[in-house]
Amino acid sequence: MNKLNYEHQSLTLSFAPQLDLAPVRNLIVLVPGFEADLTAVTHRVWELANATGAHIKFLGLCNDATQESGLRRSLITMTAIVNYDNVSAEAEVMVAKDWVETVKSHWQPGDMVVCFAEQRTGLLHKPLSQILQSDLNIPLYILSGLYPQEDASSNWVIRAAAWIGFIAIIAGFFVFQARIDLLSKDWTRTVLLLLSVAFEFWAIRLWNRLFE
Repeated sequence: MNKLNYEHQSLTLSFAPQLDLAPVRNLIVLVPGFEADLTAVTHRVWELANATGAHIKFLGLCNDATQESGLRRSLITMTAIVNYDNVSAEAEVMVAKDWVETVKSHWQPGDMVVCFAEQRTGLLHKPLSQILQSDLNIPLYILSGLYPQEDASSNWVIRAAAWIGFIAIIAGFFVFQARIDLLSKDWTRTVLLLLSVAFEFWAIRLWNRLFE
């Protein structure tokens, strides 16, 4: 089953070769870094592109340059598989962590973003589809059952470290703000407290990005 969020109208559909969807200029397919059955993935993406008359753009993100070559090979393979009949495709790999900012920089009116239900990101390990739906006002098509679920138990150390750092930032700024309140009694206290709160939010956001 595939979940379609098209112009904020959520539908649940059985994927069939003949889909009655509005024409789309580009399908921006967000490819995860973990392994999958490339034949099944590309077949579903090709059917969607064929039904909408869209050009396919596979987009992959990797955390560092060491992962880039493997991901690029996968995207080149996927591009070659879907390039037939009236469907055309291209691929791009970026060394980055933030899917939302990447999608913002690539999406244009008339495009539709395709992601996978199994993709998760951020400190809380939320589904990428939920983040895109809440942060961006764009058509979104969600494919499921094509990628393996990520093993949550294998990431418990990373998650624990993320939460420990998150708590430490809050506790550290709480102590710092308490000292400001004791040492300063005039208008400088308000200014210092406001600055500390701003830096606290910045530190939390930066820490979260490290674990996306």
